[in-house]
Amino acid sequence: MFSSSSCICRFLSTKEKFHGFVDSEWQGSKGGDNDADEEPKTMCAEEPEPKKLKLDSEERNSSGKPDGKRLRGQNKSRPHTKPTTYDEKRLCLSVIQSNRECPFGDKCHFHHNVADYMSSKPADIGESCYLYETYGKCTYGLSCRFAKAHTTPDFKTTEKADLVKAYEGRIVVKNSLSKDLQNRLRKRSVPFEKSAEYLKTLANSKDKREHPDKQPPIKTVGALTDADVIKLRSCEKKQVWTSLNALSLFPQCGNLPFRRVCKRFGADITCGEMAMCTNLLQGQQSEWALLKRHESEDIFGVQVEGCFPDTMTRCAELINNNTDVDFVDINSGCPIDLVYKKVNLSNQFFSLKVLDVPLTVKIRTGVQEKSNIAHKLIPEMKNWGVSMITLHGRSREQRYTKLADWDYITTCAKLASPVPLFGNGDILSYEDAMKARETGVSGIMIARGALIKPWIFTEIKESRHWDISSTERLDLLKDFTNFGLEHWGSDTRGVEKTRTFMLEWLSFMCRYIPVGLLERVPQKINERPPYYMGRNYLESLMASQNVGDWVRISEMLLGPVPKNFNFLPKHKANAYK
Repeated sequence: MFSSSSCICRFLSTKEKFHGFVDSEWQGSKGGDNDADEEPKTMCAEEPEPKKLKLDSEERNSSGKPDGKRLRGQNKSRPHTKPTTYDEKRLCLSVIQSNRECPFGDKCHFHHNVADYMSSKPADIGESCYLYETYGKCTYGLSCRFAKAHTTPDFKTTEKADLVKAYEGRIVVKNSLSKDLQNRLRKRSVPFEKSAEYLKTLANSKDKREHPDKQPPIKTVGALTDADVIKLRSCEKKQVWTSLNALSLFPQCGNLPFRRVCKRFGADITCGEMAMCTNLLQGQQSEWALLKRHESEDIFGVQVEGCFPDTMTRCAELINNNTDVDFVDINSGCPIDLVYKKVNLSNQFFSLKVLDVPLTVKIRTGVQEKSNIAHKLIPEMKNWGVSMITLHGRSREQRYTKLADWDYITTCAKLASPVPLFGNGDILSYEDAMKARETGVSGIMIARGALIKPWIFTEIKESRHWDISSTERLDLLKDFTNFGLEHWGSDTRGVEKTRTFMLEWLSFMCRYIPVGLLERVPQKINERPPYYMGRNYLESLMASQNVGDWVRISEMLLGPVPKNFNFLPKHKANAYK
């Protein structure tokens, strides 16, 4: 719980007073519109049913409910909205891109009448298109929600020739899945020569252990080359580990636009969201999107999960041959049931043999709260040849509750030497980072702390507390909005996808308490703030833990939500009045 003495008393408020103030000020800012008295068009009217805990009968009270057990985790029953839901009428790509005749003719399901489409299209959000101003052209053309900025009265799309020429041939985002590779993956025609060779060697080794008298086949065909007698040692692979601040985030939050925000504030290493090896091998576009890398990410890795030697090895070779990454990270520390039940740690390091970049691994202290096992696994990992280990100072059972065990991380860091070990858990200020560095870790990994305050990287590098203003935070959200429109699109689908990811982020960012309001610094990550009034209306609005107020913030940047808009945060927060 958050101690009220931590927040200066004159700013403290009650739940009723806080929401009354925020609602009245918002309605006042509407200028007395007819719909000012309406509730914002938001998400679910009520919280979905929580997941049920499997408890023995003696652990339940007389009413049949779990006794003393507080439900935590994800909102698993939340509604799923397809991206196409908000697009009642979609313009055909043949019209958007080149205004040519549609190859599908009358069978096409999309609209071709530009005048009809423009008359029914939702109003533009703003006067300036970020894509047009940055790159000289907007690939979304007439479907762009800022189309007036680059559309003539006769519905022709304009370009800025000088900017287009400046970006010609420049690859801003790497690691996209090409149609050719996707088709070959679906047809299973992608060769995995290194994987096949290594898995065959593995099978032969197993056969030799079972049948020691059997003689192995000897390769005698072809000239002897350096590759036959020299292997690339782990120490010879590209190493990127020094005393750095790394960023590793949750699904739905560690997207490319957010990583760009963190890079601006000084994050040294960034890592993509966790991708499933099986889905990558099947050529799923949504899974490959997690591997994308922006040009600003100078040290970037991808995070994968899998459980079978053949799947992990082939996926590693696929990534090695078709993407530009500095390391591959295996996530063995995810507490989510779907991932945890599939993980087999000893099977995950066969991918080392086919990679030209370092392989890293993320683990937790163990499964149960009072039964640490990481110290037993680390020597094995050193023998396997991993380049770096990240240790989250909690068990799977703890998830994100209680404090991270940095004493145990210290012990493991000494045990891991000379292999670098990064510590992870409870870092929300430069003071937390300094204490973490004193434990002897090679670096620190930040996740929730960056979601609550992305400027934490600046604070760490400058050794100071930053009393960032609400206006500066809104500018930060504007940057995310622009990056999101660039990444997901500036049409209606892209706008609403950007909004959804922004709302997921705001479910964490609302936990931040401005330094100027604190009676003692720094704020601790597991302390949830009481209701308090900010120094201005915007600061109060950003402090709200009500999902309706997060939607209001999104409307400042992305315009009104659609009538059928629905949202509930993935990670549970105090998002209900």
